[in-house]
Amino acid sequence: MNNFEKVDALGQLPLARFGHTITYIAKGKAILFGGATGDTGKYSITGDTFSFDMQTKQWKRVEVQGTAPNPRAAHAAVCVDINQIVIYGGATGGGSLASDDLYLLDLRSADDIGQWTVVPVVGTTPGRRYGHTLTFTKPFLIAFGGNTGQEPVNDCWCVNVEKSPITWMRLECKSEQPIARVYHSASICTNGSANGMVVAFGGRSNDQQALNDAWGLRRHRDGRWDWVKAPYKIDKEQPIGRYQHSTLFVYSMLFVIGGRTGNVGETLTIDVYDTETSEWSKFNSIQRFRHSSWLVDTNIFVYGGFELDSPNIPTDIISKINLNKLLLPSEPLTNKLAQYQHAQRNVSPQSLSPQMSPASTDTSNSSLNSSLMQKKGTPNSQINTQKQQKPFMQNQVEKPSFKFITQAIVAEESRDSKVQNKKQRLPQSAQDNNIAHLFINTLLQPKTFINLQENAKFLFQAQHIIMLCDQAEAVIKEQPMVLRCKAPIKIFGDIHGQYSDLMRFFDLWGSPFVDGKDSDIEAFDYLFLGDFVDRGNHSLETICLLLALKVRYPESIHLIRGNHEDKWINNGFGFSEECAQRLGEDPNDDDSVFARVNRLFEWLPLAAIVEDKIICLHGGIGSQLNYVAEIENLQRPLEVIHEVTTPEQQLVVDILWSDPTDSDQDFGIQPNIIRDPAGTGNIVKFGPDRVINFLIKNSLSLIIRAHECVMDGFERFAGGQLLTVFSATDYCGRHKNAGAVLILKRNLEIVPKLIYPQNLNAHNWIEDEETLKKRPPTPPRWKNQGQRRSYE
Repeated sequence: MNNFEKVDALGQLPLARFGHTITYIAKGKAILFGGATGDTGKYSITGDTFSFDMQTKQWKRVEVQGTAPNPRAAHAAVCVDINQIVIYGGATGGGSLASDDLYLLDLRSADDIGQWTVVPVVGTTPGRRYGHTLTFTKPFLIAFGGNTGQEPVNDCWCVNVEKSPITWMRLECKSEQPIARVYHSASICTNGSANGMVVAFGGRSNDQQALNDAWGLRRHRDGRWDWVKAPYKIDKEQPIGRYQHSTLFVYSMLFVIGGRTGNVGETLTIDVYDTETSEWSKFNSIQRFRHSSWLVDTNIFVYGGFELDSPNIPTDIISKINLNKLLLPSEPLTNKLAQYQHAQRNVSPQSLSPQMSPASTDTSNSSLNSSLMQKKGTPNSQINTQKQQKPFMQNQVEKPSFKFITQAIVAEESRDSKVQNKKQRLPQSAQDNNIAHLFINTLLQPKTFINLQENAKFLFQAQHIIMLCDQAEAVIKEQPMVLRCKAPIKIFGDIHGQYSDLMRFFDLWGSPFVDGKDSDIEAFDYLFLGDFVDRGNHSLETICLLLALKVRYPESIHLIRGNHEDKWINNGFGFSEECAQRLGEDPNDDDSVFARVNRLFEWLPLAAIVEDKIICLHGGIGSQLNYVAEIENLQRPLEVIHEVTTPEQQLVVDILWSDPTDSDQDFGIQPNIIRDPAGTGNIVKFGPDRVINFLIKNSLSLIIRAHECVMDGFERFAGGQLLTVFSATDYCGRHKNAGAVLILKRNLEIVPKLIYPQNLNAHNWIEDEETLKKRPPTPPRWKNQGQRRSYE
């Protein structure tokens, strides 16, 4: 089976070259810049720019304007936003190096017309170099290694492109660091535990050795950066040391393509590193070095460079590597590629018409050619310091800038009975300064509590919970009514005291804390959309763990209020009974845990905004909510008033209680008969037109909410501009629904991950038929396919 295929290119063919860069952009084009033409004995350095259309297979010279970079090779380039590329460094021939200017190529205005600009930089730069790498992990542009003209180096520099003025900062990492190198590679992991990490591989050392090590660069939430050496399994395949190669990530797999070893004529395999298993695999490869490569769907394209059998004359061939064929010998990697393909089969939410775009149509600040992008040499005092659009970001008028993966990823769970018999860790003591840590160590044991029995003894005393509430409330009070969060982030819907489901999510899809150590909290924030208590059997475990996590990670764990975080509701839906039975208290006592937790609930935020694009709340926007500022103006502590008499009281009820209408064809404001059987009109349903208008008014792209049981754990509404997520499986033991968590990745791609009900026949606090008639569980919301079906 031939895994490689020559692409027959047409149009204005560029000269064969080496030491160039090719950068894939959103227009479906690969942008070629620079490099050297001719053979290695007599070559010419170029500064031309070409585009290659992936659909038509046509090369075309890009017409450029502005201040273009001088000709160079062995430079570095990276895409920093939709159809925008930056270039840094390189060699200009005759032993000279390119300047330390940072160049931006803006290709957004029209096809095959580009605007070059020198980015004004303040302060010290990384200096002149070649054979280095340049990567972008929002909002940081990162340069690493290379040769300064004197020797290889291992310094690492970054620019926060969202801060003005643009300033390079040298990263002073305290950890072990990779040795100095040149002609290495670096790329960004896009999935798994290393998601968002810069991974550097190989290169040539100061003593001319071909290196085979891989290093990950990560940024901690406190602003620290450090390097971590990628672990290799010594009893498995090891990668071949190489330089002048290329690497790129497909999902969590790092592909290393081509290169040289220093041994003349030595052939190389494509080496693939799985960041999840730390294992290397080897596959047949084309033999290229000093080339460029890029990924489209499940194909890797390789252009230019030298072929092994003609190492002095560059080629102009584009070769396509079919990954489905390449990985066929490896079932684990084939399965990972299938996951990647599922993730790529997404449909972006329906485009808004220009009249309905949530983005501003003011183009005066829609690119880097704004006040920040003045000519280099403009005095700092003249740079506009007013709030402006973030550098390297585009105002999208046509589409929201997130993607929703329509096919969810379903967990495969082990049914090993030994898991249920794992011995619990019991609390040892409860001191003020370690109470949160004690709760986490005791309760965050997924393997132990996946099947927690409904009559299990609660492991803490009332005074411990009250101490925890005191600490959590102190944290929550200092944070605003509308939280501001960053991606990547995991977003959970209703949990409703189904603690075992929460443990299953943590066990299968990652946990913030594992075995006494921080885990994927280093990579992800967590956002919980309310309804932590009631209905299920383990509200105490659920709320105590979430509060403890909030205390330990105040800037990374986010809790917003649901309609059940209300003493008038949870007094009758299970939490009150649970406190009475499991803690032996009178919930009506002002000093009870029940009362203390509910006082804390009155301080919880009502919404969160992620990346200035997505608003998350529990219920919805109802009839009264028009602007985010209306939520921000609400005062705390906030008691929910159900007999509404003021617009502010109605606003709170809308946020906590309202639902979308039954389908995208049902517009306006409609009665919510299920939640408001008395017909007071306080609890309503809102149509897709309300969703669109709200997004437009607030320059947002998406609403994520919880509140309704949905059969697949998640559901789209308003053409995909509202998502419902529900995390409690088999709600109230009656609906057999799946539970979901939404993974919002750094690139604003949304991936639902599911768990299905376990056959445990668990009971709930409200279980007798007479009581259920008085307080029935809300029926599930069926898929948005027209009128909702009835539930019996």
